[in-house]
Amino acid sequence: MKIDPITEEQKKLARYAKAFGHPVRMYVLDLLSNQTCCYSGDLTEDLPIAKSTLSQHLKELKDAGLIQGQIEAPKIKYCVNKENWEEAQRLFKKHLGI
Repeated sequence: MKIDPITEEQKKLARYAKAFGHPVRMYVLDLLSNQTCCYSGDLTEDLPIAKSTLSQHLKELKDAGLIQGQIEAPKIKYCVNKENWEEAQRLFKKHLGI
């Protein structure tokens, strides 16, 4: 039986790095990390992109576990997932030697 040389930590780091891989997602993370929560409708007012495009970026961040959403019809309230946000920071610092 072959052992996978890739660690769970490396997999998590790669997942977070992928989520960080677009300026719109970085903008959303910066915005959400500096406030309690934000409604998706508020983000569309700030960004010059289609709602469907923003939705895809939010999905990528949510799939990576960096944000979480709560439906408050007709809007969705997004917040940073503090636990995963702190883990991502710790992993990047560790792997970048910061």
